[in-house]
Amino acid sequence: MATTFLSLLFLIFSLLTPALISSSPVQDPEFVAQEVNRKINASVARRNLGYLSCATGNPIDDCWRCDPNWEKNRQRLADCAIGFGKNAIGGKNGKIYVVTDSGDDDPVTPKPGTLRYAVIQDEPLWIIFARDMVIKLKEERIMNSFKTIDGRGASVHIAGGPCITIQYVTNVIIHGINIHDCKQGGNAMVRDSPRHYGWRTVSDGDGVSIFGGSHVWVDHCSLSNCNDGLIDAIHGSTAITISNNYMTHHDKVMLLGHSDSYTQDKNMQVTIAFNHFGEGLVQRMPRCRHGYFHVVNNDYTHWEMYAIGGSANPTINSRGNRFVAPDDRFSKEVTKHEDAAESEWKGWNWRSEGDLLVNGAFFTASGAGASSSYARASSLSARPSSLVGSITTGAGALTCRKGSRC
Repeated sequence: MATTFLSLLFLIFSLLTPALISSSPVQDPEFVAQEVNRKINASVARRNLGYLSCATGNPIDDCWRCDPNWEKNRQRLADCAIGFGKNAIGGKNGKIYVVTDSGDDDPVTPKPGTLRYAVIQDEPLWIIFARDMVIKLKEERIMNSFKTIDGRGASVHIAGGPCITIQYVTNVIIHGINIHDCKQGGNAMVRDSPRHYGWRTVSDGDGVSIFGGSHVWVDHCSLSNCNDGLIDAIHGSTAITISNNYMTHHDKVMLLGHSDSYTQDKNMQVTIAFNHFGEGLVQRMPRCRHGYFHVVNNDYTHWEMYAIGGSANPTINSRGNRFVAPDDRFSKEVTKHEDAAESEWKGWNWRSEGDLLVNGAFFTASGAGASSSYARASSLSARPSSLVGSITTGAGALTCRKGSRC
């Protein structure tokens, strides 16, 4: 029996070894940006040539949504990420775990069948839902590594309490969930694995909080109205893709980088692609510090203060986005260089390539000039005005049902 168990462990480790990729930063982040653009161009070409009748030009969606048997091939999704989070495999090669109980009564000893029970297990799991449900968490849900939360086929809401925390773990996919009205958690005991639980102080009330996490992909979620950020990544988090999400009704949308003094966030690398930043948003889409941020083919239809901001010399590569400025003449600027005099921020590398600027929107670029590799990373053959609408039309949680195309 022991030999069989050890053999099983070895098999699991062998399957997962390719995904145990270092969380060290990619040495040439512009190559990753260039790879994203190649995949976009390939999807557009397939659409134009009619190879796939359902192709949209969105390379993530075109990877799996054309499959009418998606429900039987759920783990194919793990092969579809792009950008810095492309190696986030979540629970690929693990068992399918079905959440049957929407309750969350005991954060220390969660019941089998609940989402909390599933996400703290040690083994890889692909977590799905038996039916539509609203999950109100008693305390923040702390995830373990190698987990996918897959909401396809049900209407799943995490709302009205503390929400999702990805802390010092790796390989997490969150897909197809409605996350809203997230609150601060209290001082409480919370379990984060089958063997460990500990005292948690008050949580911020983020929709998704990534704290020292790596290889994380948040895709096709609808997020709104949380206490702090909708998606925040801090304290050395890296290798992240945030894609196809629909964000609305919130002030400080997305913080990427803990503080100007926390220099470990220089290793942060994030791809922000195909999201729709919609009604009721104010600022931080995202607000960046230190790292490298590729912002590509997003639709910014609303902001009150600014869209993209940053401090502490982040690199921001903005390409093929649509920025629709508000009517307020004092809020036309897309960018905000924060906490620095112009003599300092004019050296920060912020570039806009192929962005569509509407209703008086303007992007204040900075930096000494794009390198040849940066320029190649920013090359997109299709015009933003023809791409963004179709690419982001399905942003947010999808209404997938079994037996039909998603």
